[in-house]
Amino acid sequence: MDIDDKTRTELEAAAFRRLLEHLRGRADVQNIDLMNLAGFCRNCLSNWFEEAAKARGLPVSRDDARTMVYGMPYEEWKAKHQPAATAEQAAKFAQSHKH
Repeated sequence: MDIDDKTRTELEAAAFRRLLEHLRGRADVQNIDLMNLAGFCRNCLSNWFEEAAKARGLPVSRDDARTMVYGMPYEEWKAKHQPAATAEQAAKFAQSHKH
């Protein structure tokens, strides 16, 4: 694929926005399930966004980054959509994230 850097960045940004839209629409998919399956979750996306902003000297807080990813404050999203992890989910997470 031969595209210029500006266009590539615009396409990447569009794909990222689409991913966020998709994840916001799939509140039934829990972060722990994303972690167990893919090794990242919504919180990872917000952390990566925060890190990228700070690397460029932009004052983005963890709360700001999570609100951007979740489409609402994180605590509100958790209260509406995130039940406690099941024993099975927690065991799978512990097994897959041994270091």
